[in-house]
Amino acid sequence: MEPLIAVVGATGTGKSKLAVDLASRFNGEIINGDAMQMYRGLPIITNQIPMDERNGIPHHLISCIELEEEPWRIGLFKSECLRIIREIHSRGKLPILVGGTHYYTQAVLFKDQLVGEGSDEFQGAGARSDGETEDSSDKWPILDAPTDVVLQKLREVDPVMAGRWHPNEARKIRRSLEIYFQTGRPASEVYAEQKRLKQEALANDDPTAGEGHLRFPTMIFWVHSEKETLTSRLGTRVDAMIEQGLMSEAQRMSDYIREKMAQGASVNLTRGVWIAIGFKELAPYFEALHNGSLNSEALETLKKSCIESIKIATRQYSVSQVKWIRNKLWSALAEIGMAHRLYLLDSTNAEDWVKCITQPSEFLTQALLKGKPTPDPKSLSELAKSILGAKEDQSQNDPDFVAKCFACNVCRKTMVNEEQWNVHLNGHSHKRALKAIAKRAEREEFLRKRGERTGKASHGNGSALLDEQDSLLDLFE
Repeated sequence: MEPLIAVVGATGTGKSKLAVDLASRFNGEIINGDAMQMYRGLPIITNQIPMDERNGIPHHLISCIELEEEPWRIGLFKSECLRIIREIHSRGKLPILVGGTHYYTQAVLFKDQLVGEGSDEFQGAGARSDGETEDSSDKWPILDAPTDVVLQKLREVDPVMAGRWHPNEARKIRRSLEIYFQTGRPASEVYAEQKRLKQEALANDDPTAGEGHLRFPTMIFWVHSEKETLTSRLGTRVDAMIEQGLMSEAQRMSDYIREKMAQGASVNLTRGVWIAIGFKELAPYFEALHNGSLNSEALETLKKSCIESIKIATRQYSVSQVKWIRNKLWSALAEIGMAHRLYLLDSTNAEDWVKCITQPSEFLTQALLKGKPTPDPKSLSELAKSILGAKEDQSQNDPDFVAKCFACNVCRKTMVNEEQWNVHLNGHSHKRALKAIAKRAEREEFLRKRGERTGKASHGNGSALLDEQDSLLDLFE
């Protein structure tokens, strides 16, 4: 048996602590699955677990690449991660994969799948055996075009997929078009076929069909906290990071960029560690500090504003991480009948860590290692019952549900799901916009008819006619 433990969850919920606890208890080694934590020399900005909290447990794929390197493609991460897992198994130890870049971890968990629509990997035409892919932008330059251009092309070749993505989801839009170029088939068709094959395998009543889609006998722990508690915790965490030296790390990154530019080298600030939360939000402050354009009071005000931006971005990132687990990971497991392998552990109350996290995780890990039955994931806590129960109900009520974006041409806004769309349609701003359009159309119709009646009038009476028009137009205001 070659088991695997995966620990997922939003930032600030306690993933790293749980991983160390389990590795200490079950002779394990930890593999980092967070893209930012792979960068060397920035332990605070990238939220790396401090050395004194690792309990002597080996940590792999952490602090292993330099600042100037681009983040690993999923294919490279997957191949390296699988190599390390094999090595850990060969030592008779338990691999524990932990991290917040969930499309990294999901690529390792599942065999030969697309890791969720819009991911950065496709195991199809153009993929090499080592998991790395040829630079697609060299073959298809349009992939490097502005997002609106890429989206327009995607609408032409795969309108179904184009309708799923918000116009701001550049990576997903690019990936969907890339799949079309690689295979000659719309990505929507590829995903639909993959889903059909999975369902057929499960329909054959093969008890191992679902497990066959997982690379290893796997237990996945989702460390989760209630939203209000996590929001407060993340704010406190950012303040602590500032005290620990986040500003100096960001300053070093800013100086590095300025030095490179002075040498005539370009730095792509849209990729890699340069998009890490904590650096990009502080960029305006360091720019003003370098230019000397603000006095000390204004500079301090700007600094506080930038720190608040870090807190906002951190909260937003935590929301996106939870969405991935709910919408991608859970759905991928449910499709193969393996949703019972995902256990939500409630870390809302840190004082109840042993009761809510340590005890259930150790019991479940023991069950995995000994091949024993495991309880219903909803039975662990009220939070688990609420969240996982809602996912099961949604799946049963609408098993063929496919996400879709809705665009309002009136308000020039795009909603990412039907619920948001219905809220928008019933909102005051949308109704005001409709009234304004109706009033404008009525006014234009009046002007057209009035123009027809007055077109025959002599030029000498034009001024009086215009005054009459203005007074009548006031009725429409």
